Amino acid sequence: MSMYLRFFYSLLLVTLIFSCKNDKTQSADAKSGATKWVDTLIYSDEVHFKSLKQITFGGDNAEAYWSFDDKQLVFQSNNKEWNVGCDQMFLMNVDETFKDNMPPMVSTGKGRTTCAYFLPDNKHIIYASTHLGGEECPETPLRKNGKYIWPIYDTYDIFVADLKGNIVNQLTNEPGYDAEPTVSPKGDKIVFTSDRSGDIELYTMNLDGSDVKQITFELGYDGGAFFSPDGTKIIFRSSRPKTEEEIKEYKDLLAEGLVQPTEMELYICNADGSDLRQLTDLGNANWSPFFHPSGEKILFSSNFESERGFPFNLYMIDLDGKNLERVTHSDTFDAFPVFSNDGKKLIFSSNRNNGGGHDTNLFIAEWQD
Repeated sequence: MSMYLRFFYSLLLVTLIFSCKNDKTQSADAKSGATKWVDTLIYSDEVHFKSLKQITFGGDNAEAYWSFDDKQLVFQSNNKEWNVGCDQMFLMNVDETFKDNMPPMVSTGKGRTTCAYFLPDNKHIIYASTHLGGEECPETPLRKNGKYIWPIYDTYDIFVADLKGNIVNQLTNEPGYDAEPTVSPKGDKIVFTSDRSGDIELYTMNLDGSDVKQITFELGYDGGAFFSPDGTKIIFRSSRPKTEEEIKEYKDLLAEGLVQPTEMELYICNADGSDLRQLTDLGNANWSPFFHPSGEKILFSSNFESERGFPFNLYMIDLDGKNLERVTHSDTFDAFPVFSNDGKKLIFSSNRNNGGGHDTNLFIAEWQD
């Protein structure tokens, strides 16, 4: 999923943009009533953020997920100061920040990793890794025939590790791409993305890897799935080619282990795949969805208002597709929103306060409806 960061940066290379509003003196652009430090992080009209705290200060940091007890977070980073060449998994306590220190790594340090998630015991995580296919970071193509692409590495498999980084189980061993696992808040199921059928579909399985079931079946890339708070529904992103030209392009790219992420909409279904329906029809890229604690809304990232492909901001929408609301007001990139299990906090990735550079950092907001 962090491939979207690289897609976004490639856009920055070809178009001039405004820098983030990161000057601590710009209090007029900040939400009133907060401290001066917080004011510089919260942009005007971001009314759902009571406070905002920056957690990381360099590299690309994304896909941070809470432990079931909300005491810890696991996230991926390629911060070169942390001695990694590409995304690896790191562990943190919720009250920590990492400006001058490094969190413990909980992946192997080999290959590339993505999408870690806590298991219900709060003592283990699952994540996808390519390390069995090679210890080096795999190449990351960004463009083909002038278009932006994501690699779908066929060496990704899903592993279970303890919080010291020891792998204790391998949940998938099928040929091809197995990645993007997340766990139901009920603590009984994992949903993940795989191309084992010949297309990129969603599957569920038990926490031990048993009882694997395919739950999506339409042509197109289905991924980035999350369960609702009660475990009964699943929200995900999808690119569904319709025309003959789109279908051919999709299949040709897939044959090379690639997908094109520039046109995606959100879909929702029951946890068993039934009652599938399209939630958004906004255009451009709508992705990284996550359920609001009420279970009645979806928070997601989108560039649908962006003629040039950026900025990406966070939006919220009801499950019936109504009452679309813009949540963040960035000039660059906000994505990967994830609520704590108690619903009081939101962690997300943003380019704000990065000096106008490319660093994507983690931020924790106190959420208010």
